[in-house]
Amino acid sequence: MNAYSPLTTRDTEPPQAIVQRLASGFADLDLFNRLAEARRAIAGRLVFTTSFGLEDQAITHAILSQDLAIDIVTLDTGRLFPQTYEVWSETEARYGRRIRAFYPERVSVEAFVAQHGIDGFRASILARQACCAVRKVEPLGRALSGASGWITGVRAEQSWERATTPYAAIDAARGLIKLNPLLDWSRERVVAFVREHGVPYNPLHDEGFLSIGCAPCTRAVKPGEPERAGRWWWEQEDKKECGLHSRPRPTPETAVAS
Repeated sequence: MNAYSPLTTRDTEPPQAIVQRLASGFADLDLFNRLAEARRAIAGRLVFTTSFGLEDQAITHAILSQDLAIDIVTLDTGRLFPQTYEVWSETEARYGRRIRAFYPERVSVEAFVAQHGIDGFRASILARQACCAVRKVEPLGRALSGASGWITGVRAEQSWERATTPYAAIDAARGLIKLNPLLDWSRERVVAFVREHGVPYNPLHDEGFLSIGCAPCTRAVKPGEPERAGRWWWEQEDKKECGLHSRPRPTPETAVAS
């Protein structure tokens, strides 16, 4: 028996069957029950990665208000906004629980800055992706090490790239089940949830920052722009991802209906 989920006959259930069951039943559940059902269905360590954005704060509230056995972790890139650290602290104080941080490897950061310069990620898409790999992707690998499931705050309407994201899927590269409990929510619904429950949130959202990442790579969004237009805005391409949620082409074994 593990410390996260009681031992039942479902412990031997194939991951694809768990994914199919979660994907087929989520639409009728609210956020609280979606997360509770995920905890019941997935045996072993279940990890939620938060960047303290609006969606992540809603999920954090739903996890902690039910005292679910889900690890909440964050990736501190070393270049976050001061307001992000403030809402991090406020969240820990509100719920009385520490949120574990994973940091980039010092040697890798020093090597990147030595080669590219402190803001060298602006030189090219490849340089920016290399920075994200050092500051986000590698720490994420450590954060998810040994996990059976990974919960994220991805929503389908955030970008065209995320519009085809399934509610639940097998992440073959990481060997776990990936779950997006807010997939079908609108931004307005997230805002209403946060207000209704008095959830702490980043004040930058009130200043037009709809998607918040590292400070030098995020700007406020102009009226009519997509939510993620403020991320890496100097890049002339539509795909705005750092590598955390990049998806390989689905196979019959990993793809499920969204």
